[in-house]
Amino acid sequence: MEKNNVYVSVANLTCNLHPGSSYEFVLKMEPQKARVFMKLFDQMQHLEASNAFRAHMPFIPYHLDRLNHEIDHRLKKVYALIHEFGDEEAKRFVEQLPYFTR
Repeated sequence: MEKNNVYVSVANLTCNLHPGSSYEFVLKMEPQKARVFMKLFDQMQHLEASNAFRAHMPFIPYHLDRLNHEIDHRLKKVYALIHEFGDEEAKRFVEQLPYFTR
C-alpha cells in the first residue's frame, strides 16, 4: 500500500490527509492507519467534554481522576504513533518527552 503524508495536530486534535489546516507533524503512513489518530482524538474529545463537567467538583485531585488518566493514556498512544511514523525531528521531539521509554 502507498504511503502518503498525514498532517497531525496534537494541539487541535486533528488528522488530515491535506495540509489545509494547522499541524505540528507530517507523518508518512498509509491513509487507513491515519484512522487510528482520528479515533484516539475523538475519544480524547469525548473524555474532555466529560471532564469539563467534573472540573467543577474541586475535591477530586488530578492524580486520582480516572478521566485524566484516560486522556493521558491516549495522548501517549498518539505520541507513540508520531514516533513510529514521523521523521527524525519528530522522533527526537517525542524522545525528549518525560514519559517516553524505549
